[in-house]
Amino acid sequence: MAKTIGNPLSWAAHVFGRGSHYVEAGTKEIGVQDTALIEVRDLHISDLRIALKKGVEDFAAFRTDVMFIVVIYPIIGLLLTWFAFHRDLLPLLFPLVAGFALLGPFAAVGLYEMSRRREQGRKAGWGDAFAVIESPSFVPILILGGYLLAIFAVWMLTAYLIYGLTLGPEPPVSAAAFIREIFTTGAGWTMLIAGVAAGFVFAAVVLAISFVSFPLLLDRHVGVPKAVIASVDIAMKSPVAVAAWGAIVAALLAVGVITLFLGLIIVLPVLGHASWHLYRRAVVRAEQTGQDQSAAM
Repeated sequence: MAKTIGNPLSWAAHVFGRGSHYVEAGTKEIGVQDTALIEVRDLHISDLRIALKKGVEDFAAFRTDVMFIVVIYPIIGLLLTWFAFHRDLLPLLFPLVAGFALLGPFAAVGLYEMSRRREQGRKAGWGDAFAVIESPSFVPILILGGYLLAIFAVWMLTAYLIYGLTLGPEPPVSAAAFIREIFTTGAGWTMLIAGVAAGFVFAAVVLAISFVSFPLLLDRHVGVPKAVIASVDIAMKSPVAVAAWGAIVAALLAVGVITLFLGLIIVLPVLGHASWHLYRRAVVRAEQTGQDQSAAM
């Protein structure tokens, strides 16, 4: 029977409806189902270059489809900016935009799935990015995403407290006055330094726990704890490469924001696809690990 394409709302309802059938199976994925050893490799700067190159190749292959998906990110960014300027939340504008990046690893799950399918030689389009909803892996991915959302909430609270203890608690008179206070007063510099330091800590934590955990959960049934442990293990074994990746992500996201969020249409999919390939370079495939174990016996 031929398949037809309905309107976006009916299609989304259909996908989520099918995905609900996988919730019961997905709850079993929270724990460990794949007991095979998670073997990790040391990463080098050259691995980052290769991952970025492959990310660009995936973006070129999915260009139209991916741009359709991630166009929502600039829209969200612009809405966040509007909200900050119109709700007396100007002091939280930068933390809001910067903190939005903390959710990036979770938001890019659909891109990981597209890269995974292309790697397997299967056709992949924007609809396949949402196929994750139908996977038992979706529940543990959703739980890990909830952790990132909690970290984001704590970050926003921290930023609000820093502002309240320095330039606050009253909102600034205007954007120009706020910027002037930041760079011409001691309290402004204190807020800036404390905010950047706190943001660095939050970013480092998120980078360590999510470096490979989301693609690992998508690829293997290892459970949330093992996925996070593997991600932290890589961060500890290859701190230079992982830190360099964090710097690359921050720099590219900054470019996307500076361009009024329009640059994110390119930056986000490239980083998302590249993250999948970086996972492939950091974690040995399960079948290869099994073969190595068999050979050693």
